[in-house]
Amino acid sequence: MHFLWPEFLWLLLAAPLLVVLYVWLLRRKKKLALRYASLSIVKEAMGPGQTVRRHVPPALLLLALVAMLLAAARPTAVVTLPSNQQTIILAMDVSGSMRAADVQPNRLVAAQNAAKAFLAELPRHVKVGIVAFAGSAQVAQLPTVNREDLVTAIDRFQLQRATATGNAIVISLATLFPDQGIELAALQGGRERQRGFAIDTDPTKEKKPFTPVAPGSYNSAAIIMLTDGQRTTGVDPLDAAKMAAERGVRVYTVGIGTVDGETIGFEGWSMRVRLDEETLKAIAQKTDAEYFYAGSAHDLQKVYQALSSKLTVEKKETEISALFALAAAGLALLSGALSLLWFNRIL
Repeated sequence: MHFLWPEFLWLLLAAPLLVVLYVWLLRRKKKLALRYASLSIVKEAMGPGQTVRRHVPPALLLLALVAMLLAAARPTAVVTLPSNQQTIILAMDVSGSMRAADVQPNRLVAAQNAAKAFLAELPRHVKVGIVAFAGSAQVAQLPTVNREDLVTAIDRFQLQRATATGNAIVISLATLFPDQGIELAALQGGRERQRGFAIDTDPTKEKKPFTPVAPGSYNSAAIIMLTDGQRTTGVDPLDAAKMAAERGVRVYTVGIGTVDGETIGFEGWSMRVRLDEETLKAIAQKTDAEYFYAGSAHDLQKVYQALSSKLTVEKKETEISALFALAAAGLALLSGALSLLWFNRIL
């Protein structure tokens, strides 16, 4: 715990002085007390319980004073609060290798089911967009809070050839920052526009100036990219990750399938696929995010659950003066109430 105004902590030295003053007043009161004919009768009437009780209200009042002084010093602590992230982009691999059945019933269906479960757990105010990528990358659903539209977009996935992980990140960034004029065509010398998967932008629209920020500093959005292979075409994913890092956007990467490599067959042809964990970890590290591996459908569900809790709550240093002030008020009220109840007076 830290204090914004630590100089106020010197006032806590008043607490032991008040204890000394309280003891002195008790002794002075004892000397001025009337002499009774039989002190044993008075002691019997008081009893040990009454002796302890007489000190409880002042002790509570002293604690209330200490809490008020701590509140005046403006303490801060790291607490868990609802996240400010209002938009999440799900970038999901729909390359042909996603039909592999090493993750039951197959990688694509497992990914779809996990994504839909993830949507169900998110707070309703969080917008979610979906980017599907294989050899190209397209926005399957613009960011929305309508969970039915998102589920429909996930169910419409169609498998395609090749894997362009870098394109997925760029398209996700273009979706988050439509005013920055992010285009795949510009990154690949116009080739992407010819192949039909550049983001459409209005050339007459004024582009906002871009100034790089610290990685992970943009708390209004995040990208979750799931893939089972390695990049075979498109933008270099590390270059795309650099773009995300410069905009402060975290890219959480999820790897599904085999790390060692596997040959899968479909309708008379075969292909060898291997999960490029090294690149996925580098993307996450560069953007101040995390990498997750899912070797089964159950693992994938747990990954999305972890991401849900991570993206909907965050730990941040927050001033907690109000909590100390509330504790001080409660202790003061309790002190007065006990004094009235036990002694029919306030202290």
